[in-house]
Amino acid sequence: MESRLRTLLVLAGLPEPVVNHPLRDESTGRVRYRLHLSYPQWRIAVEYDGRQHAQNTAQWRWAVQRREDLDADGWRLVVVLSGDLYRSPARTLERVVSAACAQGVSWRVRSDEWRRYFPVRD
Repeated sequence: MESRLRTLLVLAGLPEPVVNHPLRDESTGRVRYRLHLSYPQWRIAVEYDGRQHAQNTAQWRWAVQRREDLDADGWRLVVVLSGDLYRSPARTLERVVSAACAQGVSWRVRSDEWRRYFPVRD
């Protein structure tokens, strides 16, 4: 699903995201988290969350802590679920563009090529 999400972003003409970008602990240098898709220079992360995140309590707790840590470090996080890709890809793109805007970056969807592969069902 992360690959489908990346495809949506690129076909829409948004910058190509970095895959599995490591975020390191500044004091130890150890990798704290890996971001599914990100734009590190702008501190924007786009993450796909599958059903297991809601069904596994330990994983859910970890995800919440991770999100709070990202927020504290100035990252803007866009969480994408399966319905966001299959039912509302246009809204998903809007959310990513909005996150970029919030980080001071002026992005816009530059191509409709994504519509061939992600029909809008909103």
